[in-house]
Amino acid sequence: MSVKTFVIGDLHGRRTQLRRLLDMIPRDPAHDTVVLVGDLVDRGAEIPAAVEEIVQLKRETPERVVCLRGNHEQMLLDFIDEGQTIWLHAAVGSEHTIEQYTGERVRIRSERDFTDLRRKFAASVPPEHLEFFRSLPLFYEDDYALYVHAGLLDGRHPRDTPAQHLLWTRDTHFFKNYTGKPCVFGHTPTPLLPLRGRIGHHGIYMYNSAIGVDTGYIDSSPLSCLQFPDLIVYQAFADGRDATHQLTSFLPEPLRAMQKKYAHTLQPARAET
Repeated sequence: MSVKTFVIGDLHGRRTQLRRLLDMIPRDPAHDTVVLVGDLVDRGAEIPAAVEEIVQLKRETPERVVCLRGNHEQMLLDFIDEGQTIWLHAAVGSEHTIEQYTGERVRIRSERDFTDLRRKFAASVPPEHLEFFRSLPLFYEDDYALYVHAGLLDGRHPRDTPAQHLLWTRDTHFFKNYTGKPCVFGHTPTPLLPLRGRIGHHGIYMYNSAIGVDTGYIDSSPLSCLQFPDLIVYQAFADGRDATHQLTSFLPEPLRAMQKKYAHTLQPARAET
């Protein structure tokens, strides 16, 4: 039987695009696995609905849906649990999460405003969503690859990599020189990754054994899904377009070796578009 893994990049509240991706992929819910690399919250316009979509998906097939913890989920929890303020930085996009859960604009002019906001937000998040955020693992592994949010430290296995590194790293050495078991990551948008790994991959980054699937968050950026072991890319755009690409060119040797190992399970190759 051909067992596949479908790994989806940083979601950031894009429920409509997620639903289109899930409709596009040829997934057998009983056997195939969906992996999300984290960052469900912040920036987007459908954050609670996107989270609910994943919660429901996992409830239906708990053994076949994996969602990793991203740094944005970690910042949210640190805000609720410890009163840390980094989540409120303007670059993070947390105001969208706060406003969509509470129904109110974020206004902080005093320490009391901060305390009230923290209390109200914690009370506004459905307990099931909060429990879900707390349950998210830092990594996943299957026969094809390792899956993390941000990256690895010195080529170590994720279980030997500090949590801070798994959630936050933007290590050029990892991007360019990692040669262990294929490792799929998000966190760093692929337009910010080294050019050589982006050539011919339709927005996905592939260099040696590092594979980046966060294809960005601007109006023209797709939400992307990479299918293993076939290396088919599915993309849903904000304007309603979608695209499917069979990757055949410029593949790093570790990914060619992975494909060769599982050649008997691959779909018939289509022309790359």
